Amino acid sequence: MPAKKVIIVGGGFAGLKAARALGNKSDIVVTLIDRRNYHLFQPLLYQVATAGLSPAEISGPIRGILSQYKNVSVFLDNVESVDLKNKKLQVPGQSLDYDYLILACGAKHSYFNHPEWEENAPGLKTLEQATEIRRRLLMAFELAEKESDTEKQKQHLTFVIVGAGPTGVELAGAIAEISRHTLMKNFRRIDPSRTRVLLIEAGPRILAAFDSELSRKAARDLEDLGVQIWTNTRVTDVKNTSVVLGEEIVKASTILWAAGVQPSSLNKILGTPLDRAGRVIIEKELCLKDHPEVFVLGDQACLMGEDGTPLPGLASVAMQQGVHAANQILRDVKGQPRRPFRYLDKGQMATIGRKKAIAQIHNLKFSGFFAWILWLFIHVYYLIGFKNKFFVIWQWAYAYLTLKRGARLIVDKEWRSQPKSSV
Repeated sequence: MPAKKVIIVGGGFAGLKAARALGNKSDIVVTLIDRRNYHLFQPLLYQVATAGLSPAEISGPIRGILSQYKNVSVFLDNVESVDLKNKKLQVPGQSLDYDYLILACGAKHSYFNHPEWEENAPGLKTLEQATEIRRRLLMAFELAEKESDTEKQKQHLTFVIVGAGPTGVELAGAIAEISRHTLMKNFRRIDPSRTRVLLIEAGPRILAAFDSELSRKAARDLEDLGVQIWTNTRVTDVKNTSVVLGEEIVKASTILWAAGVQPSSLNKILGTPLDRAGRVIIEKELCLKDHPEVFVLGDQACLMGEDGTPLPGLASVAMQQGVHAANQILRDVKGQPRRPFRYLDKGQMATIGRKKAIAQIHNLKFSGFFAWILWLFIHVYYLIGFKNKFFVIWQWAYAYLTLKRGARLIVDKEWRSQPKSSV
């Protein structure tokens, strides 16, 4: 019997877990396709954006990670279309056949029908976005240092974060710590501790997915760091140097977006039922109803949990689904019946700043230093590769003891010695 061809689209948590679970299995040939050559540990992206870590410390080359699996090939490519009927996947220049297809393309930020806001308020889903946020963050202090106009100086030292989920909270806390500790003695004409960090949330409280008690605790911790929290406040426009909140306009040189996500645009061309958020509605076995050979995982999919609500877009969900989808394929090859997916809830956590975090695991709730240590241990544990773990632990120990950040590099996108505009 010829080997089964499995194509995995996406080298994130779900795709990588699926590839490893299928690695070195007989009668299985795996091709993993991703637009980038590295796996990214997204939960720590905010550390890159706020100069705590360098990009290489939270990412690793996909080829290196999967090099031990002889039946797994990696393509650096972009998927253009999927022909579900004929089991074909189109990439630039060629068409690939598959017996099984695993779609795990993740999600990007949603600007709620205002894509033009992205230019002025970058989100945080990729390394490119993280380094751009770092550039804008550090440049704001540099511009304030040489500005003589006090109003413009105040504008440069105002940071607005839209959205108070885990990403928004972590960004706000990190920026507040940088301004009040890391940069305190680095400037001569400005006082970085007077930086204004404004966290905007359309809902009634921050970290809405957490217990209300933990949400209040996180809000108090943020306020202790100097963060201003505006709840029940909706953004109506985002301009180059200001954000419009109904009748009020807040002038700020740096505006960051952490308010919502939308699944991969690939969903729109599959021709399968989608939920209101644009996610593919899948069966309990993680596959499409009319195409059991196609699995859709992670942020790209909508699967109801035991409580009747869609499973959250967490790394733990994606990783468990990746393993389960691979096991479904292996069961098919062995002629065994499939099993429904059951999510093992490992809880959720968010860090507010140095020695401050919250964690919720079923009915157990933690906050403060213990939650921060728990958060640190779990995130380092899931990093790919010993080198990554070593450097992350070293950087955190350095930052903890010295209150300094070692990745404060302002890197422009222009690489030419003679920019096009000047030629």
